[in-house]
Amino acid sequence: MAHDIHSNPEVAFEEVRSSEAAAALLAEGGFEVERGTGGLPTAFTATAGSGELKVALCVEYDALPNIGHACGHNLIAGASVAAALALRPHVNELGITLKAIGTPAEESGGGKALLLERGVFDGICLALMVHPVQDGVTYNPAGTSAQAMGRYRATFIGKAAHAAAAPHLGVNAADAAVLSQVAVGLLRQQIPGDHRIALYVAVAGHATNIIPERAVVEFECRAFTLGEYEALLERVLACFEGAALATGTTLAVEPTEPAYEPLVQDNALAAHWTEAMRTFGKDTTSSAGMSGGSTDMGNVSQVIPVLHPWLSIPGANVPIHSHGFAAFADSPEAYRVMFEAATALAWTIAGAATTPAERERFIKSAYNPRASAAKNTSGVLGNIQERTSAMQHH
Repeated sequence: MAHDIHSNPEVAFEEVRSSEAAAALLAEGGFEVERGTGGLPTAFTATAGSGELKVALCVEYDALPNIGHACGHNLIAGASVAAALALRPHVNELGITLKAIGTPAEESGGGKALLLERGVFDGICLALMVHPVQDGVTYNPAGTSAQAMGRYRATFIGKAAHAAAAPHLGVNAADAAVLSQVAVGLLRQQIPGDHRIALYVAVAGHATNIIPERAVVEFECRAFTLGEYEALLERVLACFEGAALATGTTLAVEPTEPAYEPLVQDNALAAHWTEAMRTFGKDTTSSAGMSGGSTDMGNVSQVIPVLHPWLSIPGANVPIHSHGFAAFADSPEAYRVMFEAATALAWTIAGAATTPAERERFIKSAYNPRASAAKNTSGVLGNIQERTSAMQHH
């Protein structure tokens, strides 16, 4: 299944074949499968058992545009589905309700954030998944995190004119796009080393003899805390505002997808996972934490206990989101550690279910959207999105 998903990459919200491959395998393994969960056509929920402890295994399967499974989501799907199938005969013994939730659009679109808002995680006590990384990363997830992230579209509107006959009558929106890039580039010198800003020009004119009247810049900001993220976004917005002021264009900024919140690892789940990985002879030394990246699993981790460990592919000496890593994600070594990760996920769930104090804590942590409203994506990041969506400068 994981190899088939890798061989047929599908981007966010278009994972028709991939989601069906996972859902069909789970149905064959004895799960009751609901397709189109949360109103998302490529989401699903596969359920087994009826115990009080409700556990979710998140199944990702979206690929990157033009580069395929360079983030190894085929391995994420394989590990979660294999863990679910391994646990299926033991759900009654463990007293759990086991749900394998197909979560589309992690790379862009925030599938988990949407499913969270639409009630798919209501009542879930803990959620788990793994994520592939390059070789040499520790298997101990305790203390690791991922950044808050928001993606936005800045649109500059100017005035068209003939570039030779009357350029002085035009207002060049492409100039505003250039100035915003220069301003953001200079800003990078004055931001903390673990902050991230990325952008590209999506639209900036259509012909050399027309002064561009519209330019669009897609951009994102990342930081490890919500406060840092908010401060960074304010400074980046000022770069776009300054470009609009300098060129006489108007500016509108709007969010393009749900914001991703920082990832919080549950220490008890991390301890079970690390114990399992130690039996496979993996490096489980303490980690200094991840230095970048974001995931919509962060939104889930803000409201229920989560485990999101890193799956180090032997020999993968290239960065993720590269053609080289896409090749490693379909290697025999990758599938070997995928099954080890699946075993460790099942081990972790069984350990949490059979440790009385942990089991009680997790049951009490079941997601209640009303009680957790202050922590959900309608909080700090949502307010930023609403403000930027309404912003327009002349």
